[in-house]
Amino acid sequence: MKVSQFPDRIIEIDQEQYLYFGGTAYLGLSVHKEFQQLVLKNILRWGTTYGSSRNANVKVTAYDDGESFLAQHIKAESAVTVSSGMLAGKMVIEELNKETDCYFHFPNAHPAIKAHDSLPFFEAGKINPRLFNPKPERITILTDAVPSYQTKAVDLLVLKEIPNHKEITLVIDESHSLGILGQNGCGIYNEIQFPVKRKIMVSSLGKAFGLTGGVIAGDLNFINQIKNLDIFISAAGMNPAFVQTLAEAAEIYPIQHQKLVKNLEYLDSKLIKNENIKFDKTYPLIYIEIESITEILKANKIIIANFRYQENAKDINRIVVTANHLKEDLDKLVNILNACNSK
Repeated sequence: MKVSQFPDRIIEIDQEQYLYFGGTAYLGLSVHKEFQQLVLKNILRWGTTYGSSRNANVKVTAYDDGESFLAQHIKAESAVTVSSGMLAGKMVIEELNKETDCYFHFPNAHPAIKAHDSLPFFEAGKINPRLFNPKPERITILTDAVPSYQTKAVDLLVLKEIPNHKEITLVIDESHSLGILGQNGCGIYNEIQFPVKRKIMVSSLGKAFGLTGGVIAGDLNFINQIKNLDIFISAAGMNPAFVQTLAEAAEIYPIQHQKLVKNLEYLDSKLIKNENIKFDKTYPLIYIEIESITEILKANKIIIANFRYQENAKDINRIVVTANHLKEDLDKLVNILNACNSK
């Protein structure tokens, strides 16, 4: 189905209106009037794009402002923006290839942080025995903050079981947790206090934060390494108007985050959960395993997300709650889901 304007809580299809519980605009910023005005103001200041290298002799202060905000918000030592979350992941892997002997990935890690010859962290439900061999080496562990099909942050306590002669770098993709989890939506990066040599966060900014771009956060030395990559030097950066907006919208994010939290708490108080409905009150995604649920909801004028990430993978039926949904929207959704549950 195609639409002719951005779908917020309402989507129009074939001149009919439906409630929309899809997309990834978790904080509802794409249609937030004050946020839009900041974007427009900054486009008038910085233009529609800036195609120069970040390492050119003329430096754009928008990057300083936006990246300082992101580092502070994420609670990282440093941060740098790039043109997309996918590029952020690929750049991190390219740099880590120079200092990684072996990669391990958690289940369902996003392709943005996929590394060649990476091994599964778990085998048959247990930690890969390769991690317990006596060989000292530098390993990099790749994971999403909240893996696909899950509604809770990944449990990283298991990292404590890895012996000390394995030097650990942790790369965590927060595209679906930045702006959502943590204090005021800071994500989970700051909460990771396990004994790792280095932790690196990558994220899209085109989801909760409502702006096309990506971010890499970590220690200052690693961020400087990223800035020296050929791919960083030779590529245009994130739109400076958008980066400036990140800093200037600092007061909007916690307000929208609180609206989202209240919507999730309300939904939790009404929704009947079982094995067919995977939902946690801290997270705005609901995974549904009810036969023909997309058709049932559409017949009741509700559209949800239905897609597959990779060829031959199973379809994902995903309900997305945003800060902009109203109680009556949630009531209608819950009534249908609860009715399906009772059959």
